[in-house]
Amino acid sequence: MMQLAGLFTYPVKSLRGHAVDDAMMEPCGLAGDRRWMLVDPDGRFITRRQVPAMTALSVETTADGLILRHPDHGDCRVTTPDAAAPVIDGRVWKDELPVRLGNPQADGFLAAILDRPARLAWQYDPRRRPIAPAHARPGEHVSLADGFPLLVTTEASLAALNERLAVAVPMARFRPNLVIAGATPWAEDRWRRIRIGNVELRLARPCARCIVVTQQPDTGERLEGNEPLTTLRAMGHATTAGIMFGQNAVPERLGMVRIGDPVEVIETGNGFG
Repeated sequence: MMQLAGLFTYPVKSLRGHAVDDAMMEPCGLAGDRRWMLVDPDGRFITRRQVPAMTALSVETTADGLILRHPDHGDCRVTTPDAAAPVIDGRVWKDELPVRLGNPQADGFLAAILDRPARLAWQYDPRRRPIAPAHARPGEHVSLADGFPLLVTTEASLAALNERLAVAVPMARFRPNLVIAGATPWAEDRWRRIRIGNVELRLARPCARCIVVTQQPDTGERLEGNEPLTTLRAMGHATTAGIMFGQNAVPERLGMVRIGDPVEVIETGNGFG
């Protein structure tokens, strides 16, 4: 029987995530997932694609905001900006959306670590960023994730990939929200809708992977060159849209998800691509 084996949230886009035992599934994904991001002076998002040093930053969520932690620079407490905070137009890829600033101390902390100007921005209203219409229904929105509320992966597909790699990679390379155990390798490519406990998800499209999956999760180093992308391509997991691993998903029925929840496939289709 398939079950939920891993559950992860990433409070700040591209910083370290948290393994959790349970989480509330909201319309835009798991509660607290990717509602913050770092932006440059023009409001454009900053990620570890350009700045691998971001891998050293961890995040603790608090009742009124965050604590940013760095092994050499210490901690910085951040308060969630209120309605009086300045609002700018933030940018994630081609999407523009309003975000609140208001943490100059955190901005200085981040700039010193990253050696470049950086501001911490908060998405105060996820309803202002719709999912791309080609893969969404009216009223579906996304947080500050690249394009979809959720990323689903399976232990079996990672195991199949690692069998082909000279150096095995951990699931953390792929930064999933939901990891499913008990599936067969690559079965998720044919899933269209799944149920996890009482929550239902629609799998919208495969996830095209970028340079982040070649980086060590805690240091940003690229110790194996372009792996695992090269091997994924050789295994046939490349399309005109990119090299794929995992499935982007959209919540359709909300509720609490917990480690150990049973997973049921309720609709399948042809393989993506």
